[in-house]
Amino acid sequence: MAHRIDGRKLGRKHGARMALFKNLTVSVLRYEKVRTTEAKAKEVRGQVERVITLAKRGDLTARRTVLSEFPNEPLVINKLFDEIAPKYADRTSGFTRIVRIGQRPGDAAEIVQLELV
Repeated sequence: MAHRIDGRKLGRKHGARMALFKNLTVSVLRYEKVRTTEAKAKEVRGQVERVITLAKRGDLTARRTVLSEFPNEPLVINKLFDEIAPKYADRTSGFTRIVRIGQRPGDAAEIVQLELV
């Protein structure tokens, strides 16, 4: 997970924000879709795309790089390399889609579904 200078802060300090992005990325890979706010989805989309692009290489170095980012998620990494990456072999980018769902009742935040295409 690269340190980001630009991007949204989402009202969190650096460590909590990076943990949020990592957890959302793992959730998207595990469940292939996740409901979250629009701002969070737009931030996480790039990380999901980057991990899938890395997995498409399929070599040991790529697997170790992904494993170093998500050390406690071996099942998700296996799914990424064995199921998700081959599905996008003919695609260069655009692995995710953001679909608007509506507004959250409590604070009227825009809720979207981030899903793999």
